[in-house]
Amino acid sequence: MIFMSCENTVNSTLYVDTAPYGLNYGSVNCSNSTLVTRSNYVTLGGMNASDLMELCTIEKIFLLPKKNYTDKSFEEIRCDLAYGFELSWYNINCENCTLGCYIDSSDRRQCIVKTTNKITKLDCFLETSYTALLHGLKVVCGTPCVIIFLIYKWRMRHLSVYDIVEQFLQSQNNLMPVRYSYSDIRKITRGFKDKLGEGGFGTVYKGKLRSGRFAAVKLLGKSKANGQDFINEVATIGRIHHTNVVQLIGFCAEGSKRALVYDFMPNGSLDRHLFSREGSISLSWQKLHQISLGVARGIDYLHLGCDMQILHFDIKPHNILLDENFTPKVSDFGLARLYPTNGSITSLTAARGTIGYMAPELFYKNIGRVSYKADVYSFGMLLLEMAGKRKNVNALAENSSQIYWPYWVHDQVSDGKAIEIGDDATKEERKIVKKMIMVGLWCIQMKPMERPTMKNVVEMLEGDLENLQLPPKPVFNLDVTPPNIEGESSSLSGDSTASTSLIENAY
Repeated sequence: MIFMSCENTVNSTLYVDTAPYGLNYGSVNCSNSTLVTRSNYVTLGGMNASDLMELCTIEKIFLLPKKNYTDKSFEEIRCDLAYGFELSWYNINCENCTLGCYIDSSDRRQCIVKTTNKITKLDCFLETSYTALLHGLKVVCGTPCVIIFLIYKWRMRHLSVYDIVEQFLQSQNNLMPVRYSYSDIRKITRGFKDKLGEGGFGTVYKGKLRSGRFAAVKLLGKSKANGQDFINEVATIGRIHHTNVVQLIGFCAEGSKRALVYDFMPNGSLDRHLFSREGSISLSWQKLHQISLGVARGIDYLHLGCDMQILHFDIKPHNILLDENFTPKVSDFGLARLYPTNGSITSLTAARGTIGYMAPELFYKNIGRVSYKADVYSFGMLLLEMAGKRKNVNALAENSSQIYWPYWVHDQVSDGKAIEIGDDATKEERKIVKKMIMVGLWCIQMKPMERPTMKNVVEMLEGDLENLQLPPKPVFNLDVTPPNIEGESSSLSGDSTASTSLIENAY
């Protein structure tokens, strides 16, 4: 209901005169202080700008209940106002309307848009207070949907990893290892009771097969959940049968559960006996020479004895296992890679291995390409530690010249000085140690092209000392700290216990 006052009398069916009800009032003309009498009217329902008569002013606007007020007198309208009524309205959104909006008589929202000459009305869909309810429903229904979607993506990602592992196993169905279920693994290890060791690649447990044969079971850790290390080991050891390479008996691939079953090595790892750990057995120089020769033969087999060239990338005392007869076995192929035997260039995205045993070309690309000579370098560092029964780097050495063992021992041999290996050492034992030192020094030459092949290393270890020449002095490369090293077995000290080994009482 719209109350208006007009200077002139209005003759229109839309305007109801309020004069009979005593609602006429006047206004003062401020220019001459004269009283001007105005006519008062009321209109019902909607009103367009064109319906407003000339010289009329809207005084008040009241809301009325939705009724048919056609032919109603002002007295009846006034009674309705006095009685009162319930107010309800639509909550409309005018964001998309240039000059605002309103509800017309048919309950449709009307946008007011300014044009060049006039104001027009555009029909829009009615947006009511139900919009808030819809937003609430979106939150209530959307949150569980988002959670379900994220769970689905997570499962699909892991299923894709499982599929990769499964596809690999299906493509390698000619491999000899047995496939065990996870329940079989639990039975073999008696519920994982006898823990042998733990490291970056997983945890090792002692087990017993149905045949009565002892085995070492390595459960791959969660950090290796992408399955790549599992594939590496099965792809490499699964096709190898050599007396100096650890034998893979079987494996388990059941969802995220992955395990590798190896021969059990009762005498543990080589580092346990080299560096005088508790419970270790002191190895004679003849035995150490036999072990070094066995390791060299095992690595040579990896490089040339298979249909694919296998680069280990993590040769060190911790990864050399000893059986009941102290026969060495190269183990832990988590960082290994397969390459064609045609000598093609090896491409790596990150340095691989353990600090102290890693070849310099893994850090400096201008030294030479990465090849099987990286394993030769690692073996050389291993051989020198065997010859000295000590770490190659000893920051606590009394003499600063002895901090880097290869550097110091080269000077000793070059000057014709005897290597101190004990007063009771025989002449033959001294020759063995010197031969191991000279072969080791050849293996750790800076440039890959200056190092021998593993086949040559085997020949040098089998041959006479008199046939060997002293190589150039090795470069002291202790300060190298690579920015990105692949493999959790990496250790700044060179003495990493992060790699798991298939041993008893190694930790």
